[in-house]
This record gives sequence, C-alpha cells and structure tokens, in this order.
Amino acid sequence: MFSEIAPHYDFLNHLLSCQVDRYWRWRTVRLSGLKGDQPILDVCTGTGDLAIAYYRHLKGKVQVVGTDFCQKMIDLGNRKKAAMRIDDQLTFLEADTQHLPFEENRFQVVSVAFGLRNVCDTDQGLKEMVRVCAPSGRVVVLEFSMPQWQPFKWVYGWYFRRVLPRIGQWLARNRHQAYRYLPESVGVFPSGEALAEKMRNSGLSNVSIRPLTFGIATLYVGQKPA
Repeated sequence: MFSEIAPHYDFLNHLLSCQVDRYWRWRTVRLSGLKGDQPILDVCTGTGDLAIAYYRHLKGKVQVVGTDFCQKMIDLGNRKKAAMRIDDQLTFLEADTQHLPFEENRFQVVSVAFGLRNVCDTDQGLKEMVRVCAPSGRVVVLEFSMPQWQPFKWVYGWYFRRVLPRIGQWLARNRHQAYRYLPESVGVFPSGEALAEKMRNSGLSNVSIRPLTFGIATLYVGQKPA
C-alpha cells in the first residue's frame, strides 16, 4: 500500500491538510528538547520531511537518520536530499521500527510522525524507540487525533471520513484504498491519555500531551530516565 502511494505521498499530505502538516513538523522540531551533538532518529520517516526539518533547524551540525520499512519511500527521500544538496549528515535507511538496527542509548531524540499507528505492534515499536534513545533524551510522537470541540468536531469528522478518502483515492489511485485506511486507523488507534500511558509503560517519564490545530493532531513528548 505504501509503495503504491509513495509517488503522490508528499503532494497529498500538503493538499489534504491544507499545508498545515508543515506547521506541525515545525512545532515538533522546536518542542523536541534538542541539545548537544548526539544524533537524531526519525522512524517511519516516509519521504523524510520531518528528518529534513530536523536537519535544517540544526543547520547540518548534528547527524540525522531517517528509517522506514518501505524502500520506495526511502528512495524518494534520497531524491529530495539530492535535490536540496543535503550532505551526509542526513541519511535514510530501510528498517523496521520493531527491530531497529542501532545500539542502545544512541540518539538524543527519537521521533515518529503519523507512523506509529502503522507499526504492527505499537508497544514493541515504542520499546525499540526507547531502547535506542539516549538517557535523558526524548521520544517524540506526532499523530492524528480527533478534535473534541463542537461544532468543529462534527465538521472535521465529516471531512476526514467522507471527503478526504475520496479525494485521496481519486488522486493516488491505489488498489489498497490507502486513504480509506487513514481515517479507519486513526479511529481505532489510542490517543490522548491512552497513548501517553503506552509511552509510560515503555519506560518514558514526564510525558506531555499537546493538541495542535484544534486537536486534529497531537504531539506527545516523553523523556527517557537518566
């Protein structure tokens, strides 16, 4: 499914979110608690937008690694990297978030944007993210959520379940109906305190929850104990 939508992935992300996804990544980078020169890991990176945002914010002074289990997404990330003339301080690798190919305690920040709900075993994915995070480092999760404020909740719910899948499917034209999978997966994935509790159970402390854009997305940041 992800291989099929890869060529349209960036365009549809920006179109269907009315460009707000750029702001979400901007906020994520600035609330990640970056400090020092330890590297950064972005898992389920897709075509690398969040990894690139970290690289740009830090002006290429810190190594950033983006991983994804879909090679076509990684290929597109490398094309973007070449087009932007980004050096080897940013690298993309094919890897499964449930079995990350890195040693323990390596990264100051381990992030995932709109990808944790695509990991088959959420708890295992979180445990792996915590394992490779450095002591006192941050695990950062940016994920879709459903607004709670009416009448916006009703309007957004109608758009998200009725309009977005049709536009996405029409433009992406994939056999697996990826843009019907999106609202279905968001609807069953834990959010708010339920996801924060999963993060705590994986070994994180001081987990914060920040709704973004009326609760369309939520940013979770947890700290690995020293």
